[in-house]
Amino acid sequence: MTGKRLLKLVHAGSTAWFVLCAGFLLTLAMRQAGAAWWLIFSLSGYSLVLIFVLVSIYLLAVYRGARRHETEDEYPLTSYPCYKVFYDICPFLGATAGLISGYDVAGLMGHVNMIAFGSLGTTFLVWIILDPAIAFIEMYLPKSRRLRKLRLARIKAEKRQRQMESETLLAELYEKELQSYEKWQPILEPMAEKLARIVADGQGDFCKREKETAQMGAEAWRLGGIACMRRLHEMAMADFVKRSGEKIVDYITIWWDGIGTWRSPALIEILR
Repeated sequence: MTGKRLLKLVHAGSTAWFVLCAGFLLTLAMRQAGAAWWLIFSLSGYSLVLIFVLVSIYLLAVYRGARRHETEDEYPLTSYPCYKVFYDICPFLGATAGLISGYDVAGLMGHVNMIAFGSLGTTFLVWIILDPAIAFIEMYLPKSRRLRKLRLARIKAEKRQRQMESETLLAELYEKELQSYEKWQPILEPMAEKLARIVADGQGDFCKREKETAQMGAEAWRLGGIACMRRLHEMAMADFVKRSGEKIVDYITIWWDGIGTWRSPALIEILR
């Protein structure tokens, strides 16, 4: 078993012990206040709030530990192995301190009470007060500030590099698309004119018009996929508006539905 995995198990055990001590002290306080067991169990649902807070503290500790693991050079003390061990076992250290300090307490319940108090107090002191304070001081050490500045500059440079690569890729795709448009243009021009006439022909055979439109859509799909179909559709609609200056019902998008990956927006809305 590796040291990191062992520390994770110890940390999980410490957290479970911390929650157990908090639950015990809460139950003991209610008993000392005169609450009956039935009332304590009936209020157990409200203790979920306490459990949520404790789990949140644990998750915060895990997050802080993970962040410091990524930037250990910036946290020379809290990233030191001995400190990590101390941080993980502090609930058990607190329990031991409580047991020793309560050696003269009478009764088993008194000893258990002192153990729980010692564990809870030590864990709260280390995890909530001491550790954040030390980490805050570490952040403003000259070496830590210099390393953090270098790290942020490296992250910024990597982000800029990724952005430049994305822009280059988009430019290449755009260039390829323009080249494809130039290659398709001589073929699509007569098809667009014919499509515009078919759509404008309100007196023709409706089934024949639909069949011819679908055939041209399939031909455009074979020529260049969905991009070619969109280009042909744009050219056909622009040709019709240029010739007549009127708006028409866009039957093309409906008649092309199901060809390749073409989906009609009108039919999608109807299905919804």
